[in-house]
Amino acid sequence: MSNPPHVAVLIEASRAYGRGLLEGVARYVREHGPWSIYFKPQGLQEVTPRWLAHWRGDGILARFDDIAAARKLRRTRIPVVDLRGRLPNQGFPFIGVDNAAVAEFGLRHLLERGFKNFAFCGLARGEHPHMDARARCFIAGVRNAGFRCSHFVPRPRLTWENEQQQMAEWARSLPKPVGIMTCNDDRGQQLLDACRRAHVLVPDEAAVIGVDNDAVLCGLSTPTLSSVDVNPQRIGYEAAALLAKLMAGRPAPRKALELPPLGVVTRQSSDVLAINDRDVAAAVRFIRQHACDGINVDDVLKAMPLSRSSLERRMRAALGRSPKEEILDVQIAKAQQLLSDSVLPIKVVAQRSGFSTEKYFGDVFYRKTGWRAGAFRKHMCLKA
Repeated sequence: MSNPPHVAVLIEASRAYGRGLLEGVARYVREHGPWSIYFKPQGLQEVTPRWLAHWRGDGILARFDDIAAARKLRRTRIPVVDLRGRLPNQGFPFIGVDNAAVAEFGLRHLLERGFKNFAFCGLARGEHPHMDARARCFIAGVRNAGFRCSHFVPRPRLTWENEQQQMAEWARSLPKPVGIMTCNDDRGQQLLDACRRAHVLVPDEAAVIGVDNDAVLCGLSTPTLSSVDVNPQRIGYEAAALLAKLMAGRPAPRKALELPPLGVVTRQSSDVLAINDRDVAAAVRFIRQHACDGINVDDVLKAMPLSRSSLERRMRAALGRSPKEEILDVQIAKAQQLLSDSVLPIKVVAQRSGFSTEKYFGDVFYRKTGWRAGAFRKHMCLKA
């Protein structure tokens, strides 16, 4: 192998997910390089470049959609890491998103808001295996929680306008209020448009959450779209690390590498509480506004015209958890965000999340997540 290695990066720069992958690759190269990189901005649907047939490089990071591209990549006889996964049986090691975890994050987000009606808005079956996996996992999670889930699958070969009309009719037919997860942000933006056509109010009648956290697309949506952040930067980093091992002669992993998302970025499309009990809704709003200030249940009761036993009983009936559990859940969610997105010392993370001591924070964090705080941060690929 030449030194430095010559690597072709065939990743689209036209969308936020691809740019996130590129950021992760760049970070790996800064830390472990140098690499000689061939990269040309392209869209996802662009064909594999002609020069690839005669290229004498050492490795390739690629996202591709068709068999012809897979054949060209295989003919190079050099290590390739697949970051698309649309054609899973082509013999390339794949690294991508843990779709079961994506669905779990989306469902938990909607359950925490009190929804008891659920739906998933997807693509035509077989169009993309990962989108199908997200649908299966979300629907299974809803059923395991004891609820039913509607599933939108468009009729084949519809025009965009006809598909929007079909989606609007589906949205109108759903029991309300309903929490809807879409397979990605593109579908989320389409669903929000369909809800406007159907005169379905978002988020009051239908809360919508997408996947990918494409900030531009989520911001263009009306209302702005909540979304699961799948952390493409980490995926890109780990893909580069895997390619480095392959170029060094290490064997490819036998299984696909699927990495967990960071969490949900809440925007207007799901910023709602689907709780009929107005006192409980007010208590939950108070908790979510002030949990990280270090409040306890007594502070909640001072702001609510309820007894402790009444609040406990009514919150369990509405959400299935106690006021104390709600406070801790909000605090832990804040801590996870700080551990993932910052290099603050764990003691400071505990304080900013509303915990009185670092030890108490550590005990609660482990009980709630199954991780020690330092291990969680390392897992999310940030240095403490």
